[in-house]
Order: sequence, then C-alpha cells, then structure tokens
Amino acid sequence: MELKATRYDVTDRIATITLARPKRRNAWTGRMHSEYRWCLNEADRDQGVRVIVVTGDPGGNAFCAGADLEALEGHAEKGRYDAGIGDDIARPGYGVDPHFDASFAYHFGLSKPVIAAINGAAAGVGLVLAAFADLRFAASGAKFTTAHGRFNFPAEFGLSWVLPRIVGLTHANDLLLSSRIFTAEEAVAMGFLNKVLPVDELIPHVRAYAKTLAANVAPGSARETKHQIYRDLHRDAASAVTAAERLLENMIRHPDYGEGVKAWMQKRAAEWRG
Repeated sequence: MELKATRYDVTDRIATITLARPKRRNAWTGRMHSEYRWCLNEADRDQGVRVIVVTGDPGGNAFCAGADLEALEGHAEKGRYDAGIGDDIARPGYGVDPHFDASFAYHFGLSKPVIAAINGAAAGVGLVLAAFADLRFAASGAKFTTAHGRFNFPAEFGLSWVLPRIVGLTHANDLLLSSRIFTAEEAVAMGFLNKVLPVDELIPHVRAYAKTLAANVAPGSARETKHQIYRDLHRDAASAVTAAERLLENMIRHPDYGEGVKAWMQKRAAEWRG
C-alpha cells in the first residue's frame, strides 16, 4: 500500500507507525484508518517485529487531534456517518476471538504489544487509539479529551467499555460525561498513562522500553499473555463498539450534530436543540 497519511518503519525489532498529517495535527481520516490497519497487519505478520509503537508526526504538535473537521462537515452534509474505508481494508487481530472483531477492539487480537507514544494532543478517535493500546506514555503537558459530547455523538468506538476498565468508573464518568479537556499529568494520576516524560525524552524512553520487551519476553509468551488479558477483561468490547456505531448512525441525523460542528469551527458556544 502507498502510505500517504502514515509512515511505517522497522528497526531493532520495533515497528513504528507514525500518524503523519502534520498540517492537520495528524487528524484521523478514512485513509489514515485504512493505512493504520495495513501497517498493523504488516507488523503483526512480520516475525522480525516484537513490539509495535504508535506515535504522531512531531510537526503536527499532536498525537492525533481527532477526526478531521472536513470529514466531520461531510458527515453533517450527508446526514450519515461515513467511515471512509473500503471492504478490502486489512483486518489485523481479527479471527482470534469474536469479542475482538470490531473497530479498534482488533488491537486486542494482535500478537504483539502496542505502545502509544503520545507526543501531543489526543482527542476523540485519537484518545480511542491510545486507549486501545496496551501501554501508554505521554509528553508532559499533552492534552486529552473524549470530545464526543460537543458533537452530539455517543461515546465513540467502545470508549464506554475500555475507559472504566483503565481508570475506574468514577474517572471514566467524569471524562465521558463532560468531554472536558484533561492533561497528561491528570491522566497519569488516574492511571490512564504508564508515565509522563518531557517531550524530548518520550520517544527515547518508549524505544528503550520496547527494546527491553523485545529482548526479554518470548514472542509466544507476549502473544498468549496479551490474549489472556483481554479475554479475561471482556464481556465484551465488540458489543460496546457495535452499539456505539449504531448510536452514531442514529445521532448523526440530529441537528445538534451539525450545530456542534459549526460551533466548534466558529469557536463559539453551541446552541443545542436537545
């Protein structure tokens, strides 16, 4: 696949996937999703890869600023949600357990640990991507938000399933019901992050951690332990994602979605119709 929205590199048994739309703060599109899954599939099939690292192009000053606003406008104009992906999209992690066979839940079916190196803002689907990684390290001062509330969306792609399991129900309710912005320092205190580091130390630290995993953990052990963790945690992620997608299809038709997009782009308070 020709990569236009991502970069893929393998060194020292570490596959690095970089979200690479710096002029758009590495915002998520259907193209990026297709490329991302292709990259994951390549890394998962490559026996020379032991660990997968996901990060954002540093030129974008963000990990992933969420869905691209032009795509959001397109959804509003169409009156429906369009994921922008084809039927031939790669299916990394599928087929391991039916509970993992859905968007982003597929991370749980991968055979290798996924580390999110969150080098800047992670909003909406960017937060989803980080949440479905196995380990999360972030740059100090990075900002996070679930974002969905301002667009009249449901909690996206299983966040209502995964966040309570990471940070507990009390913190998850705060983040999901308010869609407020929170910092990396808050996130590590909640237990969402493994560690917060100065931005110039983030990637070196993540690579050193990944090298340790690659050197010290047998691939079979990494694979089976990962699958154990998520099989034991579920009941079940795919159902949460599928229900969220059904809600998304319904709620995008409501005028409050279009109003949310306009208000966000015009930097004003939204006038909800409810």
